[in-house]
Amino acid sequence: MSIALPLPPIWRHPEFLRGSREMLGTAIGIAAWGLVAGVAMGKSGFAPWLMVLMSLLVFAGSAQLAVLPLMTAGAPLWVIWATAACVNLRFVIFSAQWRPYFGHLPLPLRVRLAYFTADLNYVLFMRRFPQPRPAPEQLPYFWGGVTTNWVAWQVPSIAGIFLANAVPVHWGFGFAGTLALLGLTLSLVAGKATAVAGLVAGCAAVAAYALPLKLNIVVAIAAAVAIGLLIDHTVPRRAEPADDAT
Repeated sequence: MSIALPLPPIWRHPEFLRGSREMLGTAIGIAAWGLVAGVAMGKSGFAPWLMVLMSLLVFAGSAQLAVLPLMTAGAPLWVIWATAACVNLRFVIFSAQWRPYFGHLPLPLRVRLAYFTADLNYVLFMRRFPQPRPAPEQLPYFWGGVTTNWVAWQVPSIAGIFLANAVPVHWGFGFAGTLALLGLTLSLVAGKATAVAGLVAGCAAVAAYALPLKLNIVVAIAAAVAIGLLIDHTVPRRAEPADDAT
């Protein structure tokens, strides 16, 4: 009769360390954005404890920055919720892409995964596991990446809340964060299809910048997905005759 040995903690898995290590490359940009969001919350006039609670519970920088002016102006609650939902619509696309990997997991675990999900975690995960099928090493890699991302965001964000008056706005942390994230994004461009989709997304975001509720982000994601699907469906068909000839 064999005795089942307990599994080692997930943080000891080699993929956990790999996910954390790869996410470290984005930590500077994430920390810069977190500090910007924290300073904005600290200068909003709300109680610091409330802003800390917002940072911990919402954990979505774009949504936090979008709803802060509405909260300060006393906008109706439904407007605030609608704005946050529109800004975060991209996570619906992310979750659909993640379903083949994590759809078999228990619901409570998937809820925890959903809370920690972030943009760059999605990008790095899909680069590490391009085939949409579950594998034992995917969950440790995911947790390694999101843990590093969560710490890189929350520590500067909470620090910014309490140090808002000591951090001048003209320091330009937001621009520094943009440059860091842009450098990471360009490093992930692999092939013509990715480059075209990224270019289309950028153009769409700029063209739709005047839309309310940050809907230009949703437009950019939709445009990138559409052009990506179009390329995926057309390129293989053009390659088929060459494959047959060989």
